[in-house]
Amino acid sequence: MISEETRKFRHALGAFPTGVTIVTTNDVDGKPIGFTANSFSSVSLDPRLILICIDKASINLDAFTNNAHFAVSVLSEKQHQVSTTFASPVEDRFAGIDWSTKTTGCPIINDAVAWFDCAKDNCVDAGDHYVLIGKAVSYTHLRA
Repeated sequence: MISEETRKFRHALGAFPTGVTIVTTNDVDGKPIGFTANSFSSVSLDPRLILICIDKASINLDAFTNNAHFAVSVLSEKQHQVSTTFASPVEDRFAGIDWSTKTTGCPIINDAVAWFDCAKDNCVDAGDHYVLIGKAVSYTHLRA
């Protein structure tokens, strides 16, 4: 149960407009898994590091904290339905989603405006989340 103060804090943080990303990896059986996240940021240009945050209550927590790789797809405005699908408790979030793999084998959402295929560099315990820091081994963005 979320307290009223926590809810107010979450709404205040939500006033900051951010992009939406899909964070993906593979589970122990090689099945693609992922979730919608707006907690994405650059960390360093040299080395090329990015970060995402994952809630400790996530059903995918073990896969993301134990896997050596993860990927981040930055969605376009046209991909709203992809964001909604990955934010919902759907059994197979990849059903009907156009995706492929690049360097690490983690799923990349096709037609994303940018993507980062990462080797996990660090996993930091941070309150009710973990901060996953990834070293981008391959990446791209759509040119305007």
